[in-house]
Amino acid sequence: MSHQDPSVSHVTGSPAATGHDPTTGELVSQLSNEVSRLVRDEFRLAQVEVTGKAKKAGVGLGMFGAAGIIALYGVGVLLAAIVLALALVMDTWLAALIVAVVLLVVAAINALMGKKRVDAASPPVPTRAMAGVKEDVDTVRHPGDHH
Repeated sequence: MSHQDPSVSHVTGSPAATGHDPTTGELVSQLSNEVSRLVRDEFRLAQVEVTGKAKKAGVGLGMFGAAGIIALYGVGVLLAAIVLALALVMDTWLAALIVAVVLLVVAAINALMGKKRVDAASPPVPTRAMAGVKEDVDTVRHPGDHH
């Protein structure tokens, strides 16, 4: 005498729902439907989780942006203070000129260093990954040649 779990009766095609034992085809169909539903539900859960994290990240990025703008104003005030300090020992126009020249030299050095790094990274092609893919394709085409 077999005992059936009443919690199984909600599945379409189960013995309690149809009155007969399901065929292998019906079981495979049920399994396919359940797996599809599970995948869809997991995907929806992942979407909800990613959306929540993206919102938090967006707020954080906005705060970083605000911090950058405030820091930029702070640097401007600091540069003005440097000009005013130099103006105590020289003409104001000369103090401003010296600060401007120093800033332009620092900017030029950064630009040259940045260009050097960009040139070193060009072209932006994943050469190691491409070599790996070529090796994989070669292995599939000629399976006995590689060890």
